[in-house]
Amino acid sequence: MGMIQSYLRIDKVTLNSFIEDSSRLEDIIFKQDITDNENFLDLDKAWEGVFFLITGQSLAEAVEGEAPLLGILMGPTEIDPDQDMGYGPATYTTAEQTRDIYNAIKGLTKDELSANFDPSRMTEEGIYPDIWEDDENALEYLLDYFDDLKNFYRKAVEEEEAVVTFLG
Repeated sequence: MGMIQSYLRIDKVTLNSFIEDSSRLEDIIFKQDITDNENFLDLDKAWEGVFFLITGQSLAEAVEGEAPLLGILMGPTEIDPDQDMGYGPATYTTAEQTRDIYNAIKGLTKDELSANFDPSRMTEEGIYPDIWEDDENALEYLLDYFDDLKNFYRKAVEEEEAVVTFLG
């Protein structure tokens, strides 16, 4: 199945309840059909490719440089360091941090994103999932998911919500 990046928009009360008891997050993610929840977004396997289009960086580079947009993939704070959502703990951005991320990505155009699409460099850097030189639809795949991500963050900002992210 591969590594899938997921996002959940939540209010402050819900966030605090997850921090108090992280099993509440697992109950929502694993015990309900979360895919029908309009506050949930799954970036499929496009997450690192989308991040690369936005930043020109791999996840590893961004972590090393503490890139400001790293929050798109990993919030600065873990909900529960001992919890494993598949590939480590869930993280979150506060409503304010979520707004900063949205402000940084809301003006990006398809042309600007497409200019960062470099299949050979993406393959060389091991950007997940390694399809860049073999799939002629790879750029469209990433641009579609970028639109989903941008709309998701726009709604979070409109509702003043925090965002929980995890890789599963």
